[in-house]
Amino acid sequence: PRLEGSVADPDIGVNSLQNYELTPNPLFSLLVKESPDGTKHAELVLEKILDREKQRNHNLILTAVDGGDPVRSGTAQIKINVTDANDNPPVFTKEIYTVRLMENLPEGSLAFQVKATDNDEGTNAEITYSFSDIAKNIRQLFSLDPRTGEVKVTGPLDYEERKYYEVSVEGKDGGGLTAHAKVHIDIIDVNDHAPTLSLLPILNPIPEDSVPSTVVAVINVRDRDSGENGEVSCKMDGTTSPIAPEENLSPNTLDSLPEGRNNT
Repeated sequence: PRLEGSVADPDIGVNSLQNYELTPNPLFSLLVKESPDGTKHAELVLEKILDREKQRNHNLILTAVDGGDPVRSGTAQIKINVTDANDNPPVFTKEIYTVRLMENLPEGSLAFQVKATDNDEGTNAEITYSFSDIAKNIRQLFSLDPRTGEVKVTGPLDYEERKYYEVSVEGKDGGGLTAHAKVHIDIIDVNDHAPTLSLLPILNPIPEDSVPSTVVAVINVRDRDSGENGEVSCKMDGTTSPIAPEENLSPNTLDSLPEGRNNT
């Protein structure tokens, strides 16, 4: 790109305009051309690519000098404003967001927020957020505000149904440049399930001549929660007989027999 300019000098001969000078600048240079009639004009030439994000404005001084004695000169100030081009894509604050959410979080609760920035300005810096590559069933659980990047809970989160989700988020600026980030969502168990019991009678009715330690029933106890929330203990009211847990059982399940059961 070039910017042309000329200066008028009513003198003639050696006293007329002889040359142009420009304050030194690594981005611009001055090209002086002479017309067939002998008049001279200057062209401001761009030497390097401008970067608005580094410097928005440039101020130059153009000086025109004649050949008289003493030498006379005139100056003009050149102000250059660099307009924005969409040369910067959005950048998320994190490549991977890690989120931990309690199950049964009420619908409408803020789950997390993603954020991206753009070094451009105006519409080129306006970012719109959206989910990308997300399954329909996950989309029913979370909603993403396209302007703020806030993600809210819109469906039931159940640790016993699913413990982990992964979603991709896209940020697009007004010029169409995009960026992507991953979100890893861990669901945390809460104690929202009561233990369930089932009774399998072995002797019903119980003969009156049953000897002590005879197995009369098997009690199965199960809790769908995990960790400490799924650990159960059993006791019987109205009796001093202890309940002994069966060994080698699956997690969260307790099969209980009276101590000293008859294994024969």
